[in-house]
Amino acid sequence: MMDASDSADMLEDEKTRTQSVDLHTDTSLVVDISDALSERERVKFTVHTKTTLPVFKEGEFSVVREHEEFVWLHDRYVENEEYAGIIIPPAPPKPDFDVSREKLQKLGEGENTMTKEEFQKMKQELEAEYLATFKKTVAMHEVFLTRVAAHPTLRKDSNFNVFLEFKGELNVRGKNKKEKLGGLFKGLAKGVDEVLLSSQKDVDEFFEGEKKFLVEYNMKLKDSTRHADRMTKTHKNVADSFIRISSCISQMGTSEYMEIDRFLNKVSEYFEKARKLEGRVASDQDLKTSDLLRYYVRDTDAAKNFLYRRARCLADYENANKALDKARVKGKEIAAAETAQQTASEKFEHISEVAKQELTDFKTRRVQQFRKNMTERAELELKHAKAHMNLLKTTLAQLKEL
Repeated sequence: MMDASDSADMLEDEKTRTQSVDLHTDTSLVVDISDALSERERVKFTVHTKTTLPVFKEGEFSVVREHEEFVWLHDRYVENEEYAGIIIPPAPPKPDFDVSREKLQKLGEGENTMTKEEFQKMKQELEAEYLATFKKTVAMHEVFLTRVAAHPTLRKDSNFNVFLEFKGELNVRGKNKKEKLGGLFKGLAKGVDEVLLSSQKDVDEFFEGEKKFLVEYNMKLKDSTRHADRMTKTHKNVADSFIRISSCISQMGTSEYMEIDRFLNKVSEYFEKARKLEGRVASDQDLKTSDLLRYYVRDTDAAKNFLYRRARCLADYENANKALDKARVKGKEIAAAETAQQTASEKFEHISEVAKQELTDFKTRRVQQFRKNMTERAELELKHAKAHMNLLKTTLAQLKEL
């Protein structure tokens, strides 16, 4: 099986075709993944930083990080109350090459049931799929970092500086069973709290409208992602079918009649070229549509979580008001209740102010990226359609000459 480390030289080529999900023009802190090495159970990412900010010791440097360290950084933001009013960029998904490995293993087991030529073509297709998965994994980890580096507040976090600059390992470990169980109960409690808060009428019509929109939009994104994945799979199945058709026709081209032999070989050659075109269509569908939808499912989840945090602040503020009213009626502990009410009020006002800008940026970012990807997708569709049309014209002309 192909080792993904062979893809290091191809990462730069891929970046010419894809850009980060969120674009920014600030060059004072530019972070990218310049290289990546895939081992059987993990991927090592070389995180490259170029900056003019005085907080860093050097202007350009690189460190090696693993997936767990990206998750660690993401959790530091989520667990910090100072960032409660910010949409925390979603953590990159865990690298998973098991599906590609299983397909290659099954292909090896069925090698005796197909011709050598057909086996090699199928193997090339699966290796290309494996490489595409690897490059997407790298891209998603890079998107997380570029989002953080572009944010005026998140980029200043000390944990982010350590992540970028500290040369050694961060010694981040995965959660043990007890911590996972605790996280499960915490998640269940949060889920119950979200249900209770979902019926809460927001005092601000802007946030009430945004909450309804994000819930519905998230559901539609998930549904669209399923349809896009199904379309990508269909294109891949068509490409695989072309391999078998090409192989069968090529085997038939062994007739003692040279004219028929040449005719069948030319038809076989057409299906082989058409297979490559169909594979590119599948790849572009996956890259420009499915991946984009899948990313914004996670990003919309992050936006919903941030609205939940604001709703929690609103509930705390309302409870503080009620507690103050009770204290005044009883004539006891009024000062403490006033302090608690003032603190809750300031916290809610601050998170609301930051949240409005975050949601405005989220909308702008989302619209720009969908427009960009859909335009590029349409251009690629036209490019592949023209290539297929020219292939058909050329093949028909060659067949007529025979």
